[in-house]
Amino acid sequence: MRSKGYESLFLYGGYGFFDNMNYFFGNNGYKTVDRSSIPAKDIHFENVWGVCDEDLFTKAISEFNSVYAAGKPFFAHIMTTSNHRPFTYPEGRIDIPSKTGRAGAVKYTDYAIGKFISEAEKQPWFADTIFIIVADHCASSAGKTDLPPDRYHIPLIVYSPAHITPRTFDTVVSQIDIAPTILGLLHFSYTSKFLGKDALRDNQEQGEAFIGTYQKLGYIDDGMLVILDLKQQIMVRKLLDMSPISMATPESREVADEAVAYYQSAGYLFDHRLNLWDDGQHTM
Repeated sequence: MRSKGYESLFLYGGYGFFDNMNYFFGNNGYKTVDRSSIPAKDIHFENVWGVCDEDLFTKAISEFNSVYAAGKPFFAHIMTTSNHRPFTYPEGRIDIPSKTGRAGAVKYTDYAIGKFISEAEKQPWFADTIFIIVADHCASSAGKTDLPPDRYHIPLIVYSPAHITPRTFDTVVSQIDIAPTILGLLHFSYTSKFLGKDALRDNQEQGEAFIGTYQKLGYIDDGMLVILDLKQQIMVRKLLDMSPISMATPESREVADEAVAYYQSAGYLFDHRLNLWDDGQHTM
């Protein structure tokens, strides 16, 4: 994005030292905007996580207008916080009182996103902007299995009414497919560092998905879930009912080898600072 003249921004409602986010984004070419960048007069509600989503979105539009006024396109990550515990938000916005549970917090975030889109529609950059709304994870990853797939089923909305016809897309994709898909929508050519794919390209086969915790890595493909655990332990389960599949079958061995190959290849490319495609431009 930077090579094509874009200004890149990371906007977060809390303090960006959490999880080292400001350092990470700042050292990867982003301008960082967090809670400390928002004047007190512009904060109408906050909790331990950060300012309410409305205030963050208001700051985002202000930042986007500044970049647009300077004659540059922008690429931005906005990370909201209101749907975290303690589930508090400004009163009077929705029909669920603040601090009464997750349902209210999620509904408030939905309200704030709707308000943000309505305000964005008034801006001169709206028509040629692609909005991607996606979650990082579900509310809880606990379940009957180590990596319950239903707890990793997140929403992804791609919205650009001037350029994208509404439809439902039901092919299996993963978070690693989001960046190549966005670049495909923008018709960019680039040297790829991504293991994902443009999910909206024609003739795309049913995709794979990757899930995980800080210790266990998961790979979903062809109706099976592979779990790579500590000490090189491997388990394969059926997605339909989470029943275990014997590692003695050719199908389980093949999908397990695929899982290991994906994760080891990604680690090798990262450790050696290599591109996935080093033989020229990867055109999306």
